[in-house]
Amino acid sequence: MQRDLSIDLIKARPNRRVYGMGLGIMILDEVYPGFPGDVRNASGYPFPIQYEVMEDLNCNNIAVTKNNEDDAIILASIMKAARRLEWYGCKAIVAECGYFSYFQQMVAGEIDIPVFMSSLLQVPMIQQVIGPKKAVGIFCGQASSLSDAHLTNVGIDLNSNFHVKGAIDESDCSQFMALWREDYRKDIPEASYKLAEKEILISCKDFVKKHPDIGAIMLECTGFQSFAKSIQRELDLPVYSWSTLLDYAYSVVVHRDFYGHV
Repeated sequence: MQRDLSIDLIKARPNRRVYGMGLGIMILDEVYPGFPGDVRNASGYPFPIQYEVMEDLNCNNIAVTKNNEDDAIILASIMKAARRLEWYGCKAIVAECGYFSYFQQMVAGEIDIPVFMSSLLQVPMIQQVIGPKKAVGIFCGQASSLSDAHLTNVGIDLNSNFHVKGAIDESDCSQFMALWREDYRKDIPEASYKLAEKEILISCKDFVKKHPDIGAIMLECTGFQSFAKSIQRELDLPVYSWSTLLDYAYSVVVHRDFYGHV
């Protein structure tokens, strides 16, 4: 690409040390790999990404959100990472896990750049797209941890048309359990793409078979979009994920120019 000729005089933004930034992604304080497409794998995205670790937050404690004391501890770590990314000069902030929907309004209320805490932000829009006769199939990591507050805090009407299934609730997806659950993880966490793809396709097909009114799939987890194309090929349905949210988020804060002819 050639230099953008519209960039001539440049000026400092208040408190911005770095320029040309893209999305700031807050990741869990966990050591496990992600396939390309996973939010914690920067190589799968065509725009700049800056990571910041949310200290002491892991796959277990982020789903707590049961009392004010726990919430305050989790929120403090989130806000520290969010403010750091904002200070860096990131255009928008994203969180690694869909369960951070619980904190969407709290974080957005304190940060001056757009905040996308959860892929579940897309559910109300999906419902408008597919119409009231069809349901959104929310395929999440663990359904038992997805509370009403996780849904309502991103604008989902609890009386609207959606179904929820957890990938590891019934040990359907062992490869993800091998990454996310301490009692299954090896000392050096590992997962097979082929096995993970096979398991997630079986689980998604069973989901749609049980709920034939599903008109679109919403992949809650940051690790699922690596298999989104395979899921779509198998189910022939619209598939929304963290990837579609990240693409949207970046397009909002760094709008592209249009080149063509008339």
